[in-house]
Parts: sequence; structure tokens; C-alpha cells
Amino acid sequence: MKPILVEGGAATHVGARRSLNEDSHLAEAPLFLVADGMGGHDRGEIASATAIEAFLPLVGRASLSVDEARDAFERARGQVDRISAARDRGAGTTFAGVIVTEVDGAGYWLAINLGDSRVYRMRGGVLEQISVDHSVVQELLDAGQISPEEAARDRRRNVITRAMGAGSSAHADYWMLPAARGDRMPVCSDGMSNELSRDRIAVILRGEAKPQAAADRLVLEALEHGGRDNITAVVVDAVAVSPRMSHEVIDEDTRPRESVAG
Repeated sequence: MKPILVEGGAATHVGARRSLNEDSHLAEAPLFLVADGMGGHDRGEIASATAIEAFLPLVGRASLSVDEARDAFERARGQVDRISAARDRGAGTTFAGVIVTEVDGAGYWLAINLGDSRVYRMRGGVLEQISVDHSVVQELLDAGQISPEEAARDRRRNVITRAMGAGSSAHADYWMLPAARGDRMPVCSDGMSNELSRDRIAVILRGEAKPQAAADRLVLEALEHGGRDNITAVVVDAVAVSPRMSHEVIDEDTRPRESVAG
């Protein structure tokens, strides 16, 4: 049995103001990834596509080990670095994703992030952000210099502090998360998260039973809320989890519920 039996969906849109979609994505088990290219013209588009392409040989596997995921990420980084070095103004991409992995046969999500694309988890109807943005605004938030309300309006919110390529050698963040049946793991570019509050994302995810419908609706509503950037959403559901993890599944009716912050 696969450690996590998944169903996924994905949607992307150029947005209302851009002429080129520099986002790339992959939504085929065991890989659910989003890359948001930077550099303008064709540079960002090529950088993000190159990052995703490094993982294509791994599609169809039941799961990946952490080392395999790290190796693929480093291959992607090397290829994007070469693209960036060949262009006068460089090129780069963010990278975020959820990868099916396992520990002693038990199903886990491996979340990865570099930049300000995001990974979330919805469990029992409660949505939480797993990844931490690598951005100037996030650093100001962490330092207590601005409030969340100020962050939402700050003009520097698109200035990132880590990337793949673009002269950056910063490390990605990784999280190992025990999986439970019913988990829903959205991954998105900032073109979605900048337009929709976490409250609204949660409402959409609770309202759509199928991951493809959820991804489509997330992108549509981000477009309707302004669509100031390219928009990409990938949604993956845990349909079943290996039996060794069955004791971790909590009945949804009895799980404590918490409000979802915007």
C-alpha cells in the first residue's frame, strides 16, 4: 500500500495585469509543487519551469525519501543558477511544495519552501500555514515592527529574501508532517495568497469536496479580487493513509476547533 493515497488538482492563470505567466507547477503523485519565476520577460518563466522539470523523473513513485527530495531540489537549484548566470539581469524562482514520504511505513507529508510561495494544511476544517515566507515583510512581522494589518498593505510584501537562482544560495526550509486521512494540503504562489485572506481560503477549501474544484475556485476568486500577479494553486487530499498511521486519525466531530486568522 502507498503510504498516502492522494487525489490532487491544480489551476493557474496569468492574472489580470500580467502578459506572461511565470508560474509553473506539478500535481502528480508523489509531487505537488509550485514555482513562481522572477526576472521578467522569459527569464522567470524559464527558471520556474526548470525548477519543476528537475522533479519530473520522480513522478509515479509511491513516495520519496527526504534525501531524494533534497537531491532533486539541489539539482533544480544548480540548473536555475546556470540559467541565471547566463542572463545579464539574472533569473530566479520561488519554490514550494508537498511531497509524499514515509517513516517506517507510516505516511508523512514533506513540505518544502524557498521564497514566498506557501504551503498550508487543512485538518478537521481548520487551516494553518505551514511554511514561513522568506520576505522582508515577514521579517518585519517577526521582529514586531509592523502589525499583520500593516503587512497586508506594505508595498514591500513582494520583496523576498531567499530564492532559487537570482544570486541566492539560501537554504530551503523543510517540515515533516504526520499524515492523516482527510488532510488537505494547498500549495500556492503569492498571486493567490496576496489576494485572498486565510479566512477566505479556508471557506473555499471547506466548500469544495474535490481538490480540482478547490484549486479552480481559489484561482478564480484570486482573479476576481484583483489578480495583480500570476496565480497558481495546487491542492492535494489524503484519501487514505497507511494502516500504521490509523491511530493518528481523530474524529472530526470531536477534534477541538480553532478560529482561522486572516
